[in-house]
Amino acid sequence: MFPLAFVFVAGLWEAYKSVGPEAGGKVLGIRLLPRTADRAMPHVWDMTSRLGRPEVRGGTEAIWQVVAAATWYSFRVALVAFVIGALLGIGVAVLMARFKVIERAVMPYLVVSQTVPIIVLGPLIIGLMAYGSRDLVSKTWIAAIILGVFLAFFPVAVATLRGLQSTPPASLELMESLAAPWWRTLVKLRFPAAIPFIAPALRLAGAAAVVGVVVAEISLGVPGGVGRLILSYGQDASSDPPKLYTAVFGAAVLGLAMALLVVAIDRQLMRRHPPEAT
Repeated sequence: MFPLAFVFVAGLWEAYKSVGPEAGGKVLGIRLLPRTADRAMPHVWDMTSRLGRPEVRGGTEAIWQVVAAATWYSFRVALVAFVIGALLGIGVAVLMARFKVIERAVMPYLVVSQTVPIIVLGPLIIGLMAYGSRDLVSKTWIAAIILGVFLAFFPVAVATLRGLQSTPPASLELMESLAAPWWRTLVKLRFPAAIPFIAPALRLAGAAAVVGVVVAEISLGVPGGVGRLILSYGQDASSDPPKLYTAVFGAAVLGLAMALLVVAIDRQLMRRHPPEAT
């Protein structure tokens, strides 16, 4: 279905470009219809053909090679952010499930933290890094990882806590009657019961990590990432509109790659659970 969906979206793009107003339009007095001029909305074949041409005029490196290298860089950063965020979320959830006082103290801050605009956090993180050490300021990829972790750990923490608290009471009573310690109950009973909650949360965490990394690369100008390409190619959009969309394609591939990885993890985690347990 993925190739068919791509063809469908490309068909909608070209259909609107053929019938839409060149200068845009208004609906009920509100400017909603985008412009269909070639500078604002290039043809699909112009975008795809631009991938095979050099990045700069007279250059030898094709733009698809530059976009692929930047996408691979951003994928590695997002993967690190996803792994750290998932482990951090699970660790925080275990502490909240073990100690109710920690849950009551931490959960409100976790919820409030997700209301902060992510575009603001990048400069704030860089400022804190500069306060700690001047050498860290040049390593903007660390700020991108931190922002990805910040967005990824929240869904994992909330879902894991809910899963740990959903363990059947009868099973818990059985483990208590066998004098099982809390950590063994956690590993043998609570975690297996929480898997159906953790698996969907990992999908959200993977998407959040990608968003956090790309936004950090755009707002901070992280060199080497696909977000930086979007920023720099956007400056050439007036003279070379298809060039910007090549970087957008890279960001889309980045999201798809992370989604495929998370789906593979999901299937691995759910292989011992029947469908009705989801």
